[in-house]
Amino acid sequence: MPTGVRFGVDMISLIRTPIEPKFSGWEGVADIDFDRYYLVLEAGRWSRDLASANDSYFNSGNFWRIGADINFLTNDPERNNFFLGLRYARGTFSEQLTTNIYDPVFGMSVLRNENNDVRASWAELTTGLRVRMFSVFWMGYTIRYKIGLNTKEPGGMLPYDVPGYGRTDKNSTWGFTYYVLFRVPFREAK
Repeated sequence: MPTGVRFGVDMISLIRTPIEPKFSGWEGVADIDFDRYYLVLEAGRWSRDLASANDSYFNSGNFWRIGADINFLTNDPERNNFFLGLRYARGTFSEQLTTNIYDPVFGMSVLRNENNDVRASWAELTTGLRVRMFSVFWMGYTIRYKIGLNTKEPGGMLPYDVPGYGRTDKNSTWGFTYYVLFRVPFREAK
């Protein structure tokens, strides 16, 4: 029987949003314990707005991950976690690329490509730490190795950036989240 559920928010995405003009987003997590196994659900929203002298790129979308963690700190009365885990992730987003092209004969023209309702999926190998700070408040991080990106785009443009995954020009990528969590206990652990 589970002893509690934790809810949390990624502090890195919350801090990046007001200070990095090219990024906006948030991410949350919930996990429930079954002895040393944790069922984990993560969800979030990202958007990027990139511009250069002749091009501008924008995307916006949602993502979620579901998986399990195995806690290797088995006899800790504080229920701290050092874990390894696995996630299946999916994202849905739209993106748009606008390019300004100058031709000496025809003048300035604008080329616009877009993908709406792009779907992506990938897997993640995770590790991290969750530590009880006091009472029901926890802090911790997750390191992610993201692999196996698969996209289905209805338009002719290949996706550049997938919310929750990152840039698509790599077969694999790393990610890092730093969570502040609140635990709701169901019962005391034996």
